Amino acid sequence: QVQLVESGGGLVQTGGSLRLSCAASGRTFSGYNMGWFRQAPGKEREFVAAIRWRTRTTYYADSVKGRFTVSRDNANNTVYLQMNSLKPEDTADYYCAAGWLVTPTSARDYGNWGQGTQVTVSS
Repeated sequence: QVQLVESGGGLVQTGGSLRLSCAASGRTFSGYNMGWFRQAPGKEREFVAAIRWRTRTTYYADSVKGRFTVSRDNANNTVYLQMNSLKPEDTADYYCAAGWLVTPTSARDYGNWGQGTQVTVSS
């Protein structure tokens, strides 16, 4: 098991930026594919972005493509989500997740989850 702790959420105006971090501890970070998901009030959790361990291939939801960037620092056991040009519809709790064999967009494939960090974008 790997423990995940997100940070970096907050309140930002439309058009602003935030960088979320997800720090991993416990079992080695190596080998885990990492994903970011979000859940807005009254809505289901949805895929945002993911990055594979070995190839560092990235995946994005259409709604964030071109605005968000996922990256990872394996030496420091951290994955990041840089969010630019934020919109009110990006308001949600953001979760990072880790998994071995995953379809990147499938939440059910990730076995380890953080507690979430709240992002609020004001209009």
